[in-house]
This record gives sequence, C-alpha cells and structure tokens, in this order.
Amino acid sequence: MDSINQQQPEENHKDLFGREAGQKIREMAKSANTCHFCTRITTGQPLKVRPMSVQQVDNEGNFWFLSADDSHKNADIQADSNVHLLFQGSAYSDFLSVYGTATISKDKQIIKELWEPILKTWFTEGIDDPRITAIRVEAREGYYWDNKHGNAVAFAKTLVGAMIGKTLDDSIEGKLVNP
Repeated sequence: MDSINQQQPEENHKDLFGREAGQKIREMAKSANTCHFCTRITTGQPLKVRPMSVQQVDNEGNFWFLSADDSHKNADIQADSNVHLLFQGSAYSDFLSVYGTATISKDKQIIKELWEPILKTWFTEGIDDPRITAIRVEAREGYYWDNKHGNAVAFAKTLVGAMIGKTLDDSIEGKLVNP
C-alpha cells in the first residue's frame, strides 16, 4: 500500500473474488456502458484501442459485444485472444480495468439476445446481417477504483481533508479475480 493510502483512517482497499468480483464488474460496467477495447496486448507493439459498447455483462462477469467478422478487432482476437477493457463511469469515480480472454461466435441465438435496433447503423442488413459476430470476453482479473458513498460525499470529504490537512479520501480500490 502506498503512503497516501496508509494515511486514510477508513478502509480503502478491498480485493474481490469470484461472485463478489463478478457483481462489482457488472455494477461498474453498467455505469460506464462503453469501454476502450484493447487488443494485441501481448505483442510488444502499441495496443490497438477502440471504443466499444457493452451489449451485456452476464452473471459470471463475462462481457458481450457485437462486431463485424471482417473487423480489425476480430482479426486481432484471432491472432491473440488476450484483451484488456478500460472503463470510466464518471469523471470522479467508477474506474475499471479488466483483463480477459476473447472468443468470437456466430451463434444466431446469442446475437439475437444481444441485438438492439440501433445496431442496424453498422449492420445494415439488420439482425440477419451475415457479418455479425458476438465477442465474449471472459474476465480473468482486473482492478477497480471507486468511491464508497457517491461523488458528493467523496467531494465533501476531500474538501474537509484539505482544510484540516488529513487524508479523508472516500475511495475504495482493489484487485478483481473472477475464476
């Protein structure tokens, strides 16, 4: 733990495992809804990063996206299935970093469950567009940083801490392990 976190009088670190990690992942991903989807993370070359909307986070904490089968993202996943998802739910809270393994599926039932009418913008033939694939990212581990009582309380604690010269940050952070 670093020196700033050691100065806090209340708990500010909590690692989460299994179901509890999955619940935290779902909660934080829902508040952001969009992430930076990073591929080619183990190549030693610059990451390839693009914004992606999360279609669903299932009960196990797996992420589901829709993508075109001829996209660069799909090609990257076929070459290296390790991916990293980065979320920011608001300017002051809900930071989530998830490392996982991506798989690509053309399962029509899964695509149907994930489909939203707005997606016709990209898949012009609609739900039956032959290019649609579902990407499942199995969350292996991650890290979160959030506040415990909402942005207003966190801001107030920060102001009071600054006035009295004491660390009263309302943050909580920790490792997420989703076996």
